[in-house]
Amino acid sequence: MTRLTDGPLPILTAAVLWGTTGTAASMAPSGTSAAAIGAASLTLGGLLLLLTTRGRWTLFTASTGAERRLLALGALAVAGYPLTFYPAVAHTGVAVATVIALGSAPVFTGLLAWATGQARPTTRWAVATLAAVTGCAVLILGPQLTGRPARMDATGIALAALAGLSYATYSLIGGRLIRRGHPSGVVMGAMFGVAGLLVLPVPLATGTAWLGTVRGAAVALHLAVFPTFLAYRLFGHGLRHTAASVATTLSLAEAAVAAVLGVTVVGERLPVVSWCGLAILAVGLVLLTAPGRAGRRGPR
Repeated sequence: MTRLTDGPLPILTAAVLWGTTGTAASMAPSGTSAAAIGAASLTLGGLLLLLTTRGRWTLFTASTGAERRLLALGALAVAGYPLTFYPAVAHTGVAVATVIALGSAPVFTGLLAWATGQARPTTRWAVATLAAVTGCAVLILGPQLTGRPARMDATGIALAALAGLSYATYSLIGGRLIRRGHPSGVVMGAMFGVAGLLVLPVPLATGTAWLGTVRGAAVALHLAVFPTFLAYRLFGHGLRHTAASVATTLSLAEAAVAAVLGVTVVGERLPVVSWCGLAILAVGLVLLTAPGRAGRRGPR
């Protein structure tokens, strides 16, 4: 039986840190590319994860060929997230891209875990995930539901779904390598360190002048240290005790944190329907973390 402090709590804490990303990125110098911000934070945070991990090279040198292939696939999936999500935002807007990426990730994770024999979806997980995804969608799309229609674009929707698939893939791979006995810090450090190097050409190609400003440097440092370095340390620890299908559903708490920060820090306003979505999301997360038989192999 998994205790709250072993798995769900570190993952929820990571989601809180991920929820600060949008607010922090909005403070970057005007005109800075969102893709450049995402890639730079992954490069800096990923290398920080790798270089501060004790025994960081063991996954490269002391693992089996199959494990090294899993590591390579995981690093590609990590790198693929910002390279699909930010273009999705450009095509279809922040709200729709976020809903599709965050909402599809738990579904992809559950299906992939079932297909690979890691965990079989259960009624409790399905109900909690349905509630959380629905609440997330209503929360984020609330302004569009009560005002102008959301901007829909087939390319943007496909890219956002690929971002959700990327997140699901590296969560499952990370969980599998951790359950095989590799330290969670080593697994996350290796995947994100390699991914950081893979996306390094993006900020170099789009320009790095914004990093030379006080605001730009502060934003990059925050994103590298908190939503990347610290959050994925916690996420990796949580994956040791929690199934990836549960972890990706719990990470939907990121949307709630982002919404609350948008209201309290940025000064945004949410309609009543969005607050209702927040309540539904909370119900789903409570259902998933309530005492029961939620263990490593999935919610029971």
